[in-house]
Formats: sequence, structure tokens, C-alpha cells
Amino acid sequence: MAKTIAAVATGNSVSGIGVIRISGDRAIEIAQKVFKALDGTPLSELKGYTAKYGKVYSNGESFDNAVALVFRNPKSYTGEDVVELSVHGGIFIVEKTLETVLAAGAEPAQAGEFTKRAFLNGKIDLAQAEGVAALISAQGQEAAKVSFNLLQGSLSKEISGVLDELINCSSLMAAWVDYPDEEIPELDEDSLKETLQTAKDALEKLLKNYENGIVMTQGVDTAIVGKPNAGKSTLMNMLSGVEKSIVTHIEGTTRDIVENSVRLGNIVLHLSDTAGIRESEDIVESIGIKKAIEKMDAASLVLAVFDSSAELGDEDRMLMNACKGKPCIAVINKTDLPEKIDTNQISSQFDRIVYISAKNNEGTDALEQAIKEQLGVENFDSSQPILANKRQKQCVANAYAHICQALEGAQMGITYDAINVMIDSAVDDLLSLTGKKATEEVVNNIFSRFCVGK
Repeated sequence: MAKTIAAVATGNSVSGIGVIRISGDRAIEIAQKVFKALDGTPLSELKGYTAKYGKVYSNGESFDNAVALVFRNPKSYTGEDVVELSVHGGIFIVEKTLETVLAAGAEPAQAGEFTKRAFLNGKIDLAQAEGVAALISAQGQEAAKVSFNLLQGSLSKEISGVLDELINCSSLMAAWVDYPDEEIPELDEDSLKETLQTAKDALEKLLKNYENGIVMTQGVDTAIVGKPNAGKSTLMNMLSGVEKSIVTHIEGTTRDIVENSVRLGNIVLHLSDTAGIRESEDIVESIGIKKAIEKMDAASLVLAVFDSSAELGDEDRMLMNACKGKPCIAVINKTDLPEKIDTNQISSQFDRIVYISAKNNEGTDALEQAIKEQLGVENFDSSQPILANKRQKQCVANAYAHICQALEGAQMGITYDAINVMIDSAVDDLLSLTGKKATEEVVNNIFSRFCVGK
């Protein structure tokens, strides 16, 4: 019998209510030791999806009013008997309730253990479990939609469709190869190629959408770069909505990297406001400039800021050279001042240019549109199946490679037994994605990233 576990399922902060979740064969028995319904009904007599109002007790003394909600296996989140005790959301009361539950016989839940049990009990597959983690960490509407669809099984259904066709194809080939004396019809060569091509197209589409999915679910590492006093820190503050960076008229004010995550429309930008790029003999500023260039090289998006009210100088040209080959948008700032900049030179170096006045908070919509176009997510469809992380991508990439080999082999006319080996390898990779063939190490690693209580 698996141990009965318990943990706080709500945030570690003062709130209206706090929930202690108990799951396992002894969940109801343990909950009864600490909770008494006002009408005297024992929790053991309740049907699933039934709640009772009462009090929680420690050493025979009540210390809070509470609601106990009973779920019966297998119709619960974990697939086990579950009781959730809702108490007032003071940190002390929530912790005291958990301590009382543990003293009554429950074991502390590990990170992600409730969802892990849901997976092990067949309530969800591994891809859906990762959707739970993604939904919890979602920072925007599109990220939440993608994560919820993953939890609802959008990716699992797509993979299942590919798997069904591949397994059916593999079974026919294996039967024909292994039992040549039986009257088993040979798999039609055209049907084989069509099945493999369909699988290849489906997996290729998932791989192509991977980067867009990561952008929408995890955000974009974005470096704000430019010469001193171009308005980088003002842009940072405009996007943040608060004063994260110090803004002065003195060149070189920002000497280290200032970071903040902001939501621009439905995209999350992980911003880094960097030191102004220029030649400097100041040791401290030079270190900041070096860090700025390193951050720029590592970023998935670069916002190169230019001062509209000043003529282009050596620092601007240095920046333009540094931006070559990088995913950059030219942001021409200070449009509230008389224009002196030569925009023709900038147009020759950048595909996308946005005009803003960060000081007056003007140009945000244009910047958002340019960023979406640069990242290729302006037409992003959150209802489509999306690969949510590197593990899922690697599984699909491996399966795709095997399918490509099988299709190439079929076109060359190699034997069915050799093709079947490639198809079986692709099937194994896709089964690993959904968790049907995932190793214990992989499963433990995935759930270790969850918060305790989920």
C-alpha cells in the first residue's frame, strides 16, 4: 500500500483560504482524525464530490473552522481517495493544519507527487503532466491557453494519431515477414510510403512550431542595447511600467545589467537593460559594456536603441555592426525631439524599425507588432498542438529522424524488416514522449520541477 501524502496546495502567503490536500488509501481515515463535521457525519460515510462544514482539531481542541471536501477513487485528481481541508488562509493556521494532518499519519508530499500519482494511476499522460507545470508558470493569456490545451491532451491526441498509424503499419509488416507461409497480405508499398509521409509531415509541423511555442509559453530573452543616453533605461521603464533602471542625463549611468520580465500584449519579454556600448577607459564601465555584448550575443531578441535627436556617431555604427546576423529590431527613440538622425543608414542595416518616445510612452503598439513579426508569432494559434519543452522536442526530433530514414528506405526498396526496425524506433520515441515507455529517471526528473502540493 502506497503511503498517504499531504501538503499545502495553496500559495505560501496570507489569503482568504488555505487548502491542505491529502491523498492515498488512508486519506479519509486521517482526515477524520483532525476534522469533525458540525452535523456529526463521519467523512467515511460521504460519497465522492461531497463537502462538509466543521472544525479542525489538534489534541482534542478545535483551532479553526473548515470545509472538508471528499473525493473517492478513482474519480479524483490522483486517482486515489483524496480529502481537501479548506481553512482560513493565515500562514500559521495553514501550517498548523498540515502539522496536525502529518501527526495523524500522513507523510509529507514531495515536489509534484500528487501529479505524479495522477500519471502513475493513468489519469493523465506525461505530456499532460507537463501541461500542468506549464499552466502553473504561465505568465500571459496565450501561454495559459497553450498550457491548458496541452493539459487537455492536444499534443497527446496528435501523437496518438501518428502512433496508431505507425503501429498498424509495423504490425502488418512484422506479420508478413515473420509468417511467410501464412496467407497474410503484403503491405502495399504505396500505402507504406503514404503512412510514413503523413507521419513525417505531422512531426515536422510540431518541430517547426516548437520555437513559437516556447516564445509564447516561456517568454523571450531580450537585450536592450545602444549607446549611452539613447534611452535604453527609459525604454526599460516604459515596458516595465515601473522605474527599474536609473535614468539621468549623465552618460554611462547604467554600468551593470538590470533585468525584469514584462508582458507586452500576449508576449512575455525577459528584459535586460545593458550598459551603453562605447569605447571606455573606465574599468567598471568597461566590464558593464563587455557584459552588454555578451548578453546581446545570448539574447533571442535584441532591441537596438538609437537617439532620434542626435546624428549617428561611432558608437551607433559600432552597435549596427554588432547587430549583424542577430534577431534585431531598430528602436528609434526620442521622437518627441527634433529629428537629426540619418534613418537611411539604419534602414540599410535593419529589416524592422520602430519609432517611439519612451519618455512619453508612445510607440508601444508598433513595437509589439514589430516584435511579433520578428519572432514569427503574429499569427500564432494557441489551439494547435505545441511541444512545450526540450524533452518533448527531442522525442519528436528522434522519431522524425527515424521516420525520414524509413521513408528513404522505402523509396530505395530496402527490405521490410529493415524498415520496420526504423518504424519501431520512432514508435519508442513517441511512447517516451507520452510516458508509456519513459524511464523512472525521466519521470522523477520531470516531477521534481513541480511545486510541493501539486
